Amino acid sequence: MKKVAILQSNYIPWKGYFDMIAAVDEFVLYDDMQYTRRDWRNRNKIMTPQGVQWLTVPVKVKGKYHQTIRETEIEGAQWAMDHWKALSQNYRRTPCFNEIAAWLEPLYLAEPLTHLSLLNRRFIEAICAYLGIRTTISNSWDYPLSEGKSERLADLCAAAGGSEYISGPAAKDYIDEAVFTERGITLTWFDYAGYPEYPQLWGEFTHGVSILDLLFNCGKDAYRYMRYVC
Repeated sequence: MKKVAILQSNYIPWKGYFDMIAAVDEFVLYDDMQYTRRDWRNRNKIMTPQGVQWLTVPVKVKGKYHQTIRETEIEGAQWAMDHWKALSQNYRRTPCFNEIAAWLEPLYLAEPLTHLSLLNRRFIEAICAYLGIRTTISNSWDYPLSEGKSERLADLCAAAGGSEYISGPAAKDYIDEAVFTERGITLTWFDYAGYPEYPQLWGEFTHGVSILDLLFNCGKDAYRYMRYVC
């Protein structure tokens, strides 16, 4: 059985995102979906001595135009240096800072990318490589897209050769399970509950931050605090 997951790309996502990637055979970046403001597509959280802080990639938003994540352009380049400075200042005392910085800093200082999808994939693939995740990562535009929320997901899964579709629990509000059953695809809900706490540098422990927090603090031992990464 081939397991497939389909999710929009996020900026330096949290550990659960990478656990889902590791749990499947193919992970489809669903960036043909509409870009949503104040969401995870272009921002994420890090820990600081003052509490949680957002890192946000500035993007160009064209008013009421139906703008997909794939079409969303990055505004300027100064943000990259600002983000790296913020990460350096807040994580330089962590046990694994030098190890992670050796491959992460060049990603921030590399030639700027024009589009958010490309940037998100750059970081997602680099983090997967560090964690040893070998899942195939593809784009939704690699496959034909049909109409209907559930139909599109089921058809994408089938086009990728999937016999089991792994979905995040938030999708229970809109996914029609019958659509998957009709196509002979098993629908499985991914469970994000029960993650153990890891040694975190600042304040009260917080799960919902970028995976960089886990990597800076634990390095190669990050898998001990995840489920599908080994």
